[in-house]
Amino acid sequence: MGKSTIEDKIIEECDCLIQRFESYKGQQFDNIMIMNASVANIIVAIVFGHRFNYNDPIFLRLMSLINESLRLLAAPIVLLYNAFPFIGFLPGAHRRVMENVKEMDAFITESFVEHLEKLNANDQRSLIDTFLVRQKEEKSNPDTYFHDKNLKCVVRNLFTAGMETTSTSLRWGMLLMMKYPDIQRKVQEEIERVLGSAQARYEHRMRMPYTNAVIHEIQRFANILPMSIPHETATDVTFKGYFIPKGTAITVLLSSVLQDEAHFEKPNEFYPQHFLDSEGKFLKKEAFMPFSAGRRICAGETLARMELFIFFTSLLQKFTFRLPPGVTDVDVTPAEGFTLMPNPHMICAVARS
Repeated sequence: MGKSTIEDKIIEECDCLIQRFESYKGQQFDNIMIMNASVANIIVAIVFGHRFNYNDPIFLRLMSLINESLRLLAAPIVLLYNAFPFIGFLPGAHRRVMENVKEMDAFITESFVEHLEKLNANDQRSLIDTFLVRQKEEKSNPDTYFHDKNLKCVVRNLFTAGMETTSTSLRWGMLLMMKYPDIQRKVQEEIERVLGSAQARYEHRMRMPYTNAVIHEIQRFANILPMSIPHETATDVTFKGYFIPKGTAITVLLSSVLQDEAHFEKPNEFYPQHFLDSEGKFLKKEAFMPFSAGRRICAGETLARMELFIFFTSLLQKFTFRLPPGVTDVDVTPAEGFTLMPNPHMICAVARS
């Protein structure tokens, strides 16, 4: 995650995304599937060793399965099923989520069968290739982790997590730039001053404190995963006088730090100055932890940071984001789901000279 070879793939995919945005010629469009596809292609390149065309029906189906499942995961019946699995026989959204998982697993199984047929241990092109080579090496080990069930789970998790969180953060970024055009203009002025027409690379963030601050504030304000994901205590723990036995499910409430008045002057407002000091230099905050905390922090944090900076900077270098004709305000109320996505909306990407 986050290696220079991955950065080149991000830049290549960003060029494809820019071409798609240009095709709308400043007219309004919905960016959800396009952003999902573009970000997903980075994970696809790592996992499968190739990219999908944005109009590929299989690719579109996979993304629709993920989007539907993430939306349904917030349904009361799903939450109830997670706590009491014996109610699984009842009809409801939880059954739809399980059907979606089965369909995704069927695609993944078909994919790694194809990889197995073309497998060359001396030319490993993807995560699946590497996994299958290791699986062969550990064939005689009854306790191996390298079995088909784990491969399906790893690929599904990477595909889902690697697409949704970053694409949602970028969609929030475009929405907030439309709502705050002055902030958008300041970002573009810094891009012009530091980059001109040069390609944005991750190392440029060190010379672009305002853009870096805006990206961090997008993540803080959007708070797309307010309760993180469940973790589990590896040993018995006593925390602030409370005994927590080994194996207890723990939920980290990220909202409690991302919206902490002790660390952020205006926790309920979009305010990039949260991450700038009095001299305009970028300011790190220990309370900024959108990727969770601890040893089990998000495995893709470095990749996500790189994607967010390159995609966001490249898009604002090429386009100014504006409200569609007749729309006078931006709704920043999140839609309900496993992640807090923006509500459905249209955008206009106007090419900059």
